[in-house]
Amino acid sequence: MKLATLKDGTRDGTLIVVSRDLKHAIKADDIAPTLQAALDDWNYASPQLTDRYDALNRSPGSRAFDFDAKQCASPLPRAYQWADGSAYLSHAERLRKARGAEMPKGYRSDPLMYQGGSDAFLGPCDDILLESEDWGLDLEAEIAVITGDVPMGLPKKEAGEHIRLLLLVNDLSLRNLASAELAKGFGFFQSKPSTAFSPVALTPDELGSAWDGGKLSLPLLVEVNGEVLGWPNAGSDMNFEFPRLIAYAAKTRSLAAGSIVGSGTVSNADPAAGTACIAEKRALETIAGGEPATPYLRFGDRVRIEMQDAEGHSLFGAIEQQVAKYTPPR
Repeated sequence: MKLATLKDGTRDGTLIVVSRDLKHAIKADDIAPTLQAALDDWNYASPQLTDRYDALNRSPGSRAFDFDAKQCASPLPRAYQWADGSAYLSHAERLRKARGAEMPKGYRSDPLMYQGGSDAFLGPCDDILLESEDWGLDLEAEIAVITGDVPMGLPKKEAGEHIRLLLLVNDLSLRNLASAELAKGFGFFQSKPSTAFSPVALTPDELGSAWDGGKLSLPLLVEVNGEVLGWPNAGSDMNFEFPRLIAYAAKTRSLAAGSIVGSGTVSNADPAAGTACIAEKRALETIAGGEPATPYLRFGDRVRIEMQDAEGHSLFGAIEQQVAKYTPPR
């Protein structure tokens, strides 16, 4: 099934069920008021939501309305946990090679992961507010999963059973702020503004054979100002699959239902696939022996992230955002 959150003026919005073709939706707040509430009681809510989804696909009915991604918040407008990994080593290797840095010890055996801000996500069509272009704003297109409750120390072979939903991610970065933060040895904070997610989150069964329980093997289309930046396949060159990422995150703590675990920027070893972020394209330009020619995002720039099935149908809806000037209170 496909689930989304309708903006309603509250922090957590209203849970809606969306038709498979993304044309219609129907409220589901009588089953669970929010997606978080559904995840908290998944065994109770999921069968009822599935029944409503099946009925919506058979016939929209009088209670249904046209689905509009612009009216949606992130499926989880805020979450208890946002843990983002770096599952595609070609991405990290290129960025570090371009600046003459070594990969960390053990990077092939343990994934890199950081804990992002999860108190206020951007909606899929919300503006990306930026105070200064000098900060080096970059998009990062990813896949993520939303989990149920995950016990501490859960082995990798069991972690996949706790995946409830999948969604797309635009994990924004301020590249020119990151180096100073990392030099302090304490990780990202100011360099990671609010993250955006796809309009729709879907259950793994919606993906058919493209989902093998650990990775999603479909191209991820990434565009900037209508020009294709990349179309890497999310199932290719994924060195750490989602069960491994979940088990890593839960090694020393449990994860609450509604935790989001990201793949990190999707990247393929073959440069012909393009890139899912500007920094990686700039790294390839540097490695090729030149100065990086591709600029980071500027005011007015538009980004689009989408994944289609084998028949060309949009699965999650598209993340479509524009960079807008932000003036802070003084």
